[in-house]
Amino acid sequence: MPSISNNYYLDRNRKNMQKLNQMLPELPAFCSIFFIGIQDTTTPLTRLNYAVDLKTFFNYLVTFESDFLNKPIKSLTINDLDLIDARLIERYLAYISYYDKDDGTVLSNGERGKMRKLSSLRAFFKYMFNKDMIKANVAAKVASPKLHEKPIIRLENEETTELMYACNTLTGFTDHQQKYNEKFKIRDKAIVSLFLATGIRVSECVGLNIDDFNFNLNSFRVTRKGGNQVILYFGEDLAQILKEYLQYRESLNIPKEERALFLSSQNKRMQVRAMEYLIKKYAKIATPLKNITPHKLRSTYGTNLYRETKDIYIVAEVLGHKDVNTTRKHYAAISDDARRSVAGKVRLDQFDNKI
Repeated sequence: MPSISNNYYLDRNRKNMQKLNQMLPELPAFCSIFFIGIQDTTTPLTRLNYAVDLKTFFNYLVTFESDFLNKPIKSLTINDLDLIDARLIERYLAYISYYDKDDGTVLSNGERGKMRKLSSLRAFFKYMFNKDMIKANVAAKVASPKLHEKPIIRLENEETTELMYACNTLTGFTDHQQKYNEKFKIRDKAIVSLFLATGIRVSECVGLNIDDFNFNLNSFRVTRKGGNQVILYFGEDLAQILKEYLQYRESLNIPKEERALFLSSQNKRMQVRAMEYLIKKYAKIATPLKNITPHKLRSTYGTNLYRETKDIYIVAEVLGHKDVNTTRKHYAAISDDARRSVAGKVRLDQFDNKI
């Protein structure tokens, strides 16, 4: 059994719990009731995000709303919550479009940022109302911000080829960059290939250990959002790339207790930001007009899998989507394919015999 320090997910949860415990003394005392009540149904990261959002909300109350003006946040009581109505929450959502933090940093929230903060308030007020601690669930009366669909960015086949070419040859980098990239060329190719061939999330990739792989079945164990573990499978082409990387990894004389699959230059588990930077670095060479991230490679895989299978439920299962509508929205909406397929289906010469 790996130690807690070697288990990415346990370690991440522990750090988020520490951050949450550091924040709780800054919030009104009644917030502890809420966080204790939801601990069995939420992840530490979700609770930490709730705490951050509640602190922003309470700070707004004591800074801008007359019923709470200049009160210390810690002095707020449950009775104060009954002074909050839906219009106040709407004013708060307008305020967070642009607002100043205590350190002078200016923050902004678009429609998705507002939606997340409203969701935090809804969870909080719903819990307090269901436990008969407040008179009304006023957050439920606030309309959700209208979310505009963002264009789905993915790599076309030619761009995927260019990305793999950049990983294989390091073409397009400066001499200095090539020297640095050469050290990690095998690792980087394995990471890019794993994203393109399995569609896993960047957090799932970061959390992989070498013990998670079974090359007899070409399968690996991945921990999804929420902590559920599933087995995914891959083809022989990816298997060869991963085996090549594992041979390279063995040559680094890594301590046996370090089981992380992908390692940084310090021979420690790579973190999310480092992996995101790695993808952007190669994608900038391969497709400079697109902002490619690990999630865009996930979109690329999902689209390619749907094109091959035409089965939205298989795509949803492999990608770990709880709601197939999420899959349909992001991967089955290949409208450009549909538009191309009908080109020339209606011919003008059937209407005009003079053409």
